[in-house]
Amino acid sequence: MKLISEYVENDVQCIVEAKDNGEKNYIIEGVFAQADKKNRNGRIYPKAIMESAVGKYVEDQVSKKRAVGELNHPEGPTVNLDKVSHLITDLKLEGNDVVGKAQILDTPMGKIVKGLLEGGVQLGVSTRGMGSLEQKNGVMYVKDDFILNTVDIVQDPSAPEAFVNGIMEGVDWVWNNGILQPQVIEDIETEIKQAPIAHQPEVQIRAFKNFLSLIKSKL
Repeated sequence: MKLISEYVENDVQCIVEAKDNGEKNYIIEGVFAQADKKNRNGRIYPKAIMESAVGKYVEDQVSKKRAVGELNHPEGPTVNLDKVSHLITDLKLEGNDVVGKAQILDTPMGKIVKGLLEGGVQLGVSTRGMGSLEQKNGVMYVKDDFILNTVDIVQDPSAPEAFVNGIMEGVDWVWNNGILQPQVIEDIETEIKQAPIAHQPEVQIRAFKNFLSLIKSKL
């Protein structure tokens, strides 16, 4: 399975509600994802697959108030609680659009989001999920094993695209005792074996450095 992230072109709207104690409640809402439409990464999510993934996410996460997301994308599918910025309170399919609403939390990352919104910064959202891809007529289609992990808040629409293609989608993820882990050892071995004999030393060094970087990012 690949880690797949998609930035939605539509900017989300910010709603500021006043609380009784004088504090402000920040809510973002808008189109969080789209189905049956080729996105900026050249992928299409069939409506039936998106509908199933959203339904399961709502049932397992949103309805139980567990649907939290982060500010910017991490390097894996797991949500890091120390980086959580918002709670997704509503998510539903309207036509081909997945319309959502999220409350900005009073966490360190949530406070950063609030500060950005107060400063007039236009933020966007980006879905993060796991799934397989299949190419048809030059277009990548997301297959029916797709799982929606969360929706993150992002600022630069070009950054998620580059980050996803360059790092996140370059790693295969597998289930290991109920935990998603990067399948890197096998990839490293394959890379070394397939390298020409003359280039193997430099390939081994590069692979080792990449492996150490991955371990360091998980500490």
